[in-house]
Amino acid sequence: MNKLFVAANQFCKESDWKTIAVLKFCLLSLGIIIGVLLPRSAKPIIIGACLIVFLVTYIPLMTKLFRVFKKV
Repeated sequence: MNKLFVAANQFCKESDWKTIAVLKFCLLSLGIIIGVLLPRSAKPIIIGACLIVFLVTYIPLMTKLFRVFKKV
């Protein structure tokens, strides 16, 4: 598992914002495909869980982004 984290860190160091953006679009597309294939009964639970994960990750990311904007 440690080797995976080392490889992921190296990938990020060698990437620019465009590569990370493409990666995010790839993961978004995968998420949409999975979402479309979910049974109707599971969708509200999954949507709720995804909303929580989105908020928990989005707020710190935007906080960091605004701190970077202040420095520039």
